[in-house]
Amino acid sequence: MNAAVIHRPARRRIELGLIIMAVVLTGALYTLASLGKSGNIPANIGPFLGILFGLLLTAHVALRYLAPDADAILLPVAALLNGVGYVFIARLNNHDASLQAVWTAAGVAAFILTLVVVRQVRDLERYRYSFALLGIGLLFLPLVPHIGVEVNGARLFVHAGPVSFEPVEASKILLAIFFASIMVEQAELLRTRTRQIGPFLITDPRYLAPVLGAWGVSLLVIVAENDLGSAFLIFALFIGMLWVATQRWRYLLFGSGLFVGGAALALHYVGHAQVRVQGWLDPWPHFATTGYQSIQGWFALAAGGLWGDGPGQGSPQIIPEAATDYIFATIAEELGLIGATAVLVGVLVMVGTGLRIAIRAERPFEKLLTTGLALILGVQTFVIVGGVTRLIPLTGITFPFVSYGGSSLVANYVLLALLLRVSDTSNRVRVPAASLLPATVLG
Repeated sequence: MNAAVIHRPARRRIELGLIIMAVVLTGALYTLASLGKSGNIPANIGPFLGILFGLLLTAHVALRYLAPDADAILLPVAALLNGVGYVFIARLNNHDASLQAVWTAAGVAAFILTLVVVRQVRDLERYRYSFALLGIGLLFLPLVPHIGVEVNGARLFVHAGPVSFEPVEASKILLAIFFASIMVEQAELLRTRTRQIGPFLITDPRYLAPVLGAWGVSLLVIVAENDLGSAFLIFALFIGMLWVATQRWRYLLFGSGLFVGGAALALHYVGHAQVRVQGWLDPWPHFATTGYQSIQGWFALAAGGLWGDGPGQGSPQIIPEAATDYIFATIAEELGLIGATAVLVGVLVMVGTGLRIAIRAERPFEKLLTTGLALILGVQTFVIVGGVTRLIPLTGITFPFVSYGGSSLVANYVLLALLLRVSDTSNRVRVPAASLLPATVLG
């Protein structure tokens, strides 16, 4: 009996059931938030749920035809995170919520387009230098006069007519493809100690050029754009992928040393970094300026307690940039520690599923790229949540699928499509071995 015939409907049925559950949970939260805020059931609850389910059903049907053996968990979890984020954005600003809905539709369209165009992820390896040039070009695009825009002290956005976007969101995926391709090719050389200095064997410095290059690019981003979050994300992505590719702890130690050195230089020469660190260490003297946002975020976290004030019952609107930088504090205030933890568990499920897909992938390039994509989700979440909870200085970066922001949402749906494409390819390879089992075992 053909295992593919048995497995595909099962995966997709599970996915459809989870999507329906995500829509119901999002609709319930949307209703409760409206009741808590105005005492009324939202008048647009029917169209809202219909459009949401229509978008997710379209993505689900596309997977049935374009990637029928893909993982069944990723899309529903991403949809739930997207839905929770939308509810709290609508809670803060209806106009932003309308734009987020449009970007969600654009994200689903980008998701489907990626599945249509990228039939085999390994084909991306052939265009690695094109992706590298495009990724680096996008990274520095905000520096171009007349189109680059400074927001809160950092040059993050580009304006093109009526549309503004954050180029680093696309750049992180393009650079992940480039990093994976280069590391697969150079892994053995990077793993081997070929140069002797006195009694010690070390890796030839020529092979360390990529590490130093990533460090240099990160420093350039910090200095030129004051973009601490993007610089950390790119550097952490590179070092994490390098460690996985070589399985050598010394690269983590070497990378940590470069990070500390780069952070020290940034703290000494970049005024924006100094302000961020001062506000992190002691925000109270800067309450009227840079410390206000952090302090209000902490009050929101404290007010939420274990169970939260209830959807629509908090005061997240007093936090500057609540829909972007402090969406986690907004969720924690109204849903409490339980709700905030549930959101983090959702991200953890996505990261863990991505790493599981990486383990099951057959080709080294697919393994490493999938690991890098999972790292992007994990590092972004760590940076934004760590900044809100004062574990690290706050930097301008988005909470994947949750924060307000069209560039981030579209890029994350493309990332999701690549993960599912690798999953589909890997499960297709494993089908012949599974087909030897009885149908009752396969379920």
